[in-house]
Amino acid sequence: MDEGQDGLSEIEVEARPPPPPRRRRLPDWITGNLLLLPTSVWFLFLLVIPTLLVVAYSLGQRGVITPVRFSWGHLNFSNYNLALNPLFLPIFTRSIAYALVSTIACVLLGFPLAYWIARFGGRFRNVYLVLVIIPFLTSYLIRMYAWQFILQRNGLLNSVLGAIGLGNDHTFLNTHFAVILGLTYGFLPFMILPLYASIERMDKSLVEASYDLGHGKTSTLFRVIIPTVSPGLIAGILLVFIPAVGDFVTPELLGGVKTQMFGNTVYDQFGSGNNWPLGSAMSVLLMMLILLGVFVYLWRVGEEAL
Repeated sequence: MDEGQDGLSEIEVEARPPPPPRRRRLPDWITGNLLLLPTSVWFLFLLVIPTLLVVAYSLGQRGVITPVRFSWGHLNFSNYNLALNPLFLPIFTRSIAYALVSTIACVLLGFPLAYWIARFGGRFRNVYLVLVIIPFLTSYLIRMYAWQFILQRNGLLNSVLGAIGLGNDHTFLNTHFAVILGLTYGFLPFMILPLYASIERMDKSLVEASYDLGHGKTSTLFRVIIPTVSPGLIAGILLVFIPAVGDFVTPELLGGVKTQMFGNTVYDQFGSGNNWPLGSAMSVLLMMLILLGVFVYLWRVGEEAL
């Protein structure tokens, strides 16, 4: 019986099963697109299509049977003229001012806390992060109702101030202070978490080198720490400012007529005002202005940091 070079007979060679066919792998670009497919579908149905509907509504007219009558042959741009009415300018500038002050307050409060957790949290670091995230487990609406109970004239804050002899008849609710306080409290975690992530990745030897070169704490903060963690700082600023400028729950519950924000005006058009085209035009203008501000900010400040 003849044997092959491998020491196997011809019968054994013929009896050996053929090797399984090699599976063809998909090209890398197809695999990458398949991984992006769920996210793309999510953004398509929950972001792109709703945004296009809002733009279409802004070019329509008020209907009798339906809220909006839209036709490609009769695009109505007068809604944007009404949205740019000078009567709405104080509300828009107030919204920008509230968002800016709240963002600055979040930076002043969130940066020291994030730095302390990242540098000195030790083994309890995860516990402190959980404490930061815990408010997200409760509805934002419920948290604002809680602040309403605290700030009202016969609420908890006036009771505490009265107990220590500082009077119990202070007005906190329906003021600028109440709205800014609510916005700061509501969006503070959005500032802490990205800052913590950047500070955690920061090379600690840079701080020590700065001290060795004769820089004090203040100089080290502004010349070393802040430039190093600027990506997290920029992300936190954007995550706080963008939702704060369009918020309507906080001024609705903690504010009054004199503290109305642009989000409340848009909400009124879809509610009691029953003017969906005008509300949609206001929403489109607000989105455009925010995106323009974000692009300018990233171009002038955040491009090098990111």
